[in-house]
Amino acid sequence: MQKFLTPICLALLLLFPPVNAMETDDARTLKFFHTHTGQNLEVTYFQNGLYLLEPMEELRGFLADWRNGETKEIDPKLMDILWKIQQTTGNTNTFEVISAYRSPGTNRYLRSKSKGVAQNSQHVVGKAIDVRLRGMDTTKLRDIALELKLGGVGFYAKNDFVHVDTGRVRRW
Repeated sequence: MQKFLTPICLALLLLFPPVNAMETDDARTLKFFHTHTGQNLEVTYFQNGLYLLEPMEELRGFLADWRNGETKEIDPKLMDILWKIQQTTGNTNTFEVISAYRSPGTNRYLRSKSKGVAQNSQHVVGKAIDVRLRGMDTTKLRDIALELKLGGVGFYAKNDFVHVDTGRVRRW
């Protein structure tokens, strides 16, 4: 049995070192401003290949139903969509949150006031957020979200925000 690396194996190791041997900075940090509460949050929610429990809990509180304070676990993939948008555009400004988690009671109330609120909204299960990204036109934000094909994308031009969710790929 050969105890030495062949030149090809050595070249492959130099080009593609084992993951634990690489110095990687995979930290994912997002900045938020909540338009209804006036709160700000900057949070690193992912690092070293893992979603971080305490920052995800911070997000849970920050993205609570602003009408009644109810919370729900937030799908970490939703944060990944926002992070991917920033990576794609190079815009690391603050996301302005219009709506995130919505309690069933709030969703019923909103449905009674508008035909545009889904009965089985992704907001109710912690898988949707309505946002703007500072320094970016919302039509551009919508287009980037659509190009990613990571979930649902809704565009609300009149209210100037984009809905993204981790449900099936669709648009409205």
